Amino acid sequence: MVTHTKISLARRRRAMSKKGLADCVGVTPNTILRYEAGEIAPSDDNLEKVAACLQFPRAFFDGPEIDEPRRDNASFRGMASKSARIMDAALASGAIAFMLDDWIAKTFDRPAPDLLDLQHVEPHTAAMLLRQHWRLGDKPIANMIHLLEANGIRVFSLAENTKEVDAFSLWRDDVPYVFLNRFKSSERSRFDAAHELAHLCLHKHGGANTEYIGDNLEKEANAFAGAFLMPETDIRSICNRPLYSVNDLADYKKRWRVSVAALNFRLHELGMISESKSTSNYVELSRRGWLKTEPNGIAREQSSVLQDIINDLISRGITKTKIATELMVPPSEIEALLFGLANMTTIDGAGSPSPRRDVKLKLVK
Repeated sequence: MVTHTKISLARRRRAMSKKGLADCVGVTPNTILRYEAGEIAPSDDNLEKVAACLQFPRAFFDGPEIDEPRRDNASFRGMASKSARIMDAALASGAIAFMLDDWIAKTFDRPAPDLLDLQHVEPHTAAMLLRQHWRLGDKPIANMIHLLEANGIRVFSLAENTKEVDAFSLWRDDVPYVFLNRFKSSERSRFDAAHELAHLCLHKHGGANTEYIGDNLEKEANAFAGAFLMPETDIRSICNRPLYSVNDLADYKKRWRVSVAALNFRLHELGMISESKSTSNYVELSRRGWLKTEPNGIAREQSSVLQDIINDLISRGITKTKIATELMVPPSEIEALLFGLANMTTIDGAGSPSPRRDVKLKLVK
């Protein structure tokens, strides 16, 4: 029996309008509307056309209902500026991530979530409290993705080949999720990870409902992220000489692995440089093109938990194609969620898996 919500999910995943799907299938937009509402079921021939148009396996539409992220529960960076179609496509990818995560949970035991509920706590204070809870001290964070995973946050990459969606996060029952764009700079991606961590702690189950509220939530998340990545004590102890040029920013940023723009903002926020100096720095950063291409760029962070899972699957002959077949989704969807780690010859049987790393991961017994 066709699950009508699956047609809607697959269409939204492809960022296709009802009219666009209708034109592809050769029916009216009202027919697609009725398919998705469950009022009528498509014929076998039309369902084959739907599957072909949306590039999903035919079996996907016969499968059971699946859990979907809700827009009112998800926190997107700059939500007000995102198109509904792009957000819906990202959320549809999140639904596939839920399926994959449930599949992983049947075999692998990962760390339990260990976050603080910091709602109604001032962002800078919240960042300090979480650092204390995780026993991080005031030193720089080596790898944000590893840190999130070590504390039970499920981290997946966004499947969108676009910079329009920076990142988003949400809670699914008691499990936190973060989705990160792989097409951003490494420094921006680290900040995005800290920004989404803020939403999970400060705004639990609180997706923005209005542009005004959303803007305030974004400012709070940015403040948290800056304080979390660049603790005041460490900043003041290291940045102990006057900053006269953006070259100083480019040198200092290497310690905290942040963008020059983020460091410039943090120094002004702490009163270590004046507003006029911060503004002139920003203008110079733009002139040099450093707002788009970072000086002293850092290596891109990857998931260690997902890499470890992939290594184990490879050793047991389980490929991304087999996973996709079991979940009844295109293999490209699995690959996109795994930071591209599955886009290796080893995942489909050739060569040897990458070395295993020390992560808190074990097989479920």
